[in-house]
Amino acid sequence: MKKNHSFISIILVFGIICLAATRIAAISWTINKSHTSITFEAKHFFTSVPGVFEQYEANIHFDPENLEESSINVQIDVTSINTKNARRDGHLQSKDFFQSDLYPYITFSSDNIISTGDNNFEAHGTITIRDVSTDFILPFTLLGIMDSPRREDTLIAGLESEFSLLRNDYNVGAGDWISDAVVADEIKVKINVEVTTQKN
Repeated sequence: MKKNHSFISIILVFGIICLAATRIAAISWTINKSHTSITFEAKHFFTSVPGVFEQYEANIHFDPENLEESSINVQIDVTSINTKNARRDGHLQSKDFFQSDLYPYITFSSDNIISTGDNNFEAHGTITIRDVSTDFILPFTLLGIMDSPRREDTLIAGLESEFSLLRNDYNVGAGDWISDAVVADEIKVKINVEVTTQKN
């Protein structure tokens, strides 16, 4: 009887190994940076002031039919912040806000991605801003996937994300009533991404 149990165990382990070996990785996409943007808005008193991060890297493995193997990892260079005001950009990189000399990157790394219906998804993971890491849900919409009109072997896809952050949750800003009266705590973020991949 023990021999039968051992034989069954070996068969089960072998089956698991074979199943793992045949799992298909999610599609790997390359960002087209000329058609991608990471923008934000912060209110100064009553008026929204826009800004953009110009330098970033991302690893996107995404297939709406294979979310189990999908993942999103992003690294944003804080020193590339641009609000069209050099003095303000320098202040935002100082210890009063991002302190980019010690914390040069904003990062997000997903643990899993789920569908919320109608081409909408959520990437659940960890975001790190300055010296604070928290659980974070990155919502995004798959705008579409199509054949490239220029390259027969290439697919093009569009992704869009909109969300808000509270900067004081990440020690970005002095956090006293004066700074909050001048600059709002809530920061609105919008990300538009165009990606490409080669067909199999």
